[in-house]
Amino acid sequence: MSDDFDLEPQAKTGWRRFLPSWPSRTSADLDDDSGSETGGSRWLSGAKWGGGALLAILLLYYPVGAFISHKINDDPNFRPPAIPPEASQTVAMASALLDREVNGTTWPANSPWFFPGAILDNMPNFQSGEIQALQRVVTEFRDQIGRARGTSSTDRALQDAAAYLNNQPDIWYIDLSRSWAPMKPSESYYNDAIKALNDFNGRLTRGDAVFERRADNLLSTLDRIGKDLGAASNDIDKEIDEQSGAWFDLNADDIFYRNKGELYAYGLLLRALGQDFKSVLAEKGASNIWDRMVGSMMEGAALEPWIVINGRPASLAQPNHLAEQGFYLLRARAQLEEITDILQK
Repeated sequence: MSDDFDLEPQAKTGWRRFLPSWPSRTSADLDDDSGSETGGSRWLSGAKWGGGALLAILLLYYPVGAFISHKINDDPNFRPPAIPPEASQTVAMASALLDREVNGTTWPANSPWFFPGAILDNMPNFQSGEIQALQRVVTEFRDQIGRARGTSSTDRALQDAAAYLNNQPDIWYIDLSRSWAPMKPSESYYNDAIKALNDFNGRLTRGDAVFERRADNLLSTLDRIGKDLGAASNDIDKEIDEQSGAWFDLNADDIFYRNKGELYAYGLLLRALGQDFKSVLAEKGASNIWDRMVGSMMEGAALEPWIVINGRPASLAQPNHLAEQGFYLLRARAQLEEITDILQK
């Protein structure tokens, strides 16, 4: 009977399939190595397990890191910290929302390729939608609400906040497509915006800043927000017209989550704006319709399908999540237009 062992390699299964393959050793090799393990075989053994460990780390780095980073903050009950009655609830909400997104979670919109957040898609679009809504509201405060009509210059803090928010959300330290020099990342700009907004509210509390709670200021702000909602609705219409029926419309989830972030931020900011203009809305009899408008925005923002599908509108087999979101968006816009009609009377 032969004393040779059968060293024919077996098929690899499970996670072992991803380990590198090395030459098999015959009985003659074993005879040559009898006595002590050579330095070469020790090196090969270490390289084998080291390479396997490195491969396993790389395979887990992106999906696990992205899973940990991913978080869609769409809590409808989010509130800013308590502020003095003289301060603006809207400005406090803008500051708190920015702080939560920039400092309370990750900011993957500007993550370079070697960060796991770079493979995320829905979260960056959601946060970009929030920034768009914040840009609009802070700009309106700078141009209208935060200055006396025709008698004062632009508030310095609001001007700075609007400028900081106007920076794109995907700026990182190094971006050769924008500049050869190191850059200031988006999060730093947004943190500067937080400081400027808090500065405005602090001075407003002390009576050193202007806050014009007039119906015409509110009307102007709502008119521009309505145009933003109209643009979001047009994006949905275009995508449905051109791509509906495709099971794998890779642009549908981008539009869906960007609109979701915009609706969510507008819902929070307009809820706070309703508190700032509570007396104006009560005087015009618009308080109830205002609450319904905010509710429509939050209902639209609450939609979160597992996979965003852009099915044909009349299909029984394919849902159309863009059309469903568009319903709430258009309802909120119609309610906003009803409010503007009331304020004009």
